[in-house]
Amino acid sequence: MTDFLSPAERSERMSRIRGKDTQPELALRKVLHRLGLRYRLHGAGLPGKPDLVFPRYRTVVFVHGCFWHRHSGCKIATTPKSNTQFWQEKFDKNIARDAQTAIELQASGWIVLVVWECELASAKKARETGGRLNEAIRQLDQRRVPRA
Repeated sequence: MTDFLSPAERSERMSRIRGKDTQPELALRKVLHRLGLRYRLHGAGLPGKPDLVFPRYRTVVFVHGCFWHRHSGCKIATTPKSNTQFWQEKFDKNIARDAQTAIELQASGWIVLVVWECELASAKKARETGGRLNEAIRQLDQRRVPRA
């Protein structure tokens, strides 16, 4: 199937895809804030600039889009039928970069959690996911050995 948009139109449309303050990220932030978790946004000094940084818990959260970060088994993570090789290379680079970022963060003592776009697709799912994340972060904090 050929692309129904011209290269200029496709470029314009792709340029509108945001990397920060996406709908899934905003939904998660709202739920976590309501649950009493406080965070910093887009940790500029950290590898990969995590979406949410919980300094108190030494935990970071990435809100990954299922399409761009290839959520395994998710119906959103489809591969375009045109220019497939380009897309596969792009997806492979994204996956490799995500893995390297997680390794770097863990090596410097951070706990890395990932939330997928499809887990935040509705208000109900966002509340459930936020609740699970809240419990996980607080449990990790209880197990952490106090720093001297």
